Amino acid sequence: MTAPPLYEIETSKGADGTMRPAEQLWTPCADGAADHGFIVHQGLFVAGIDGGADDDLYPDGFLVLGHQRWADIIAAAAAYMSRTHGWCNLHLYPGDDPAVLIPRIPRAVHTHSVFLRHPHPDHSCGCEWDDTWRMVWAPAIEPGAVPITAMRHPAAPTTAVGIPNPDDGAPAIWAA
Repeated sequence: MTAPPLYEIETSKGADGTMRPAEQLWTPCADGAADHGFIVHQGLFVAGIDGGADDDLYPDGFLVLGHQRWADIIAAAAAYMSRTHGWCNLHLYPGDDPAVLIPRIPRAVHTHSVFLRHPHPDHSCGCEWDDTWRMVWAPAIEPGAVPITAMRHPAAPTTAVGIPNPDDGAPAIWAA
């Protein structure tokens, strides 16, 4: 698996010469996280992420705000599946063959992301991302970067989500 490309916040110069982001950043907080697709499980904010295919019914991965323990993200991912999709089996998607062996849950990683709304509300551009939110992996030093713990769903293909892999030189470390 190769590391996904990192994102740099795009900026543009205003009429007064001031640099401004071309996209709006969302900084998670306890009051707004649930409004943006996160659930709260034992004080952790967890969300499912998909691999980008339009037909994804279930998440290919999970992310938890902050750098958390691996065991805690497993519990949070199971809680997300239970509350959002009504099932707790973290190993298989509904309809999968239960005889298929999934030997272990993938490792979680500590990395950083930014949450973007494109375009910045004051500067519409009319492109395909217009008025949508998305999360992108970013270096820790990127303005607005948020610490994230991410883990691939055990039944998802290894490349489904593109979660940064520390073994491939991505800016991430394995969660404890």
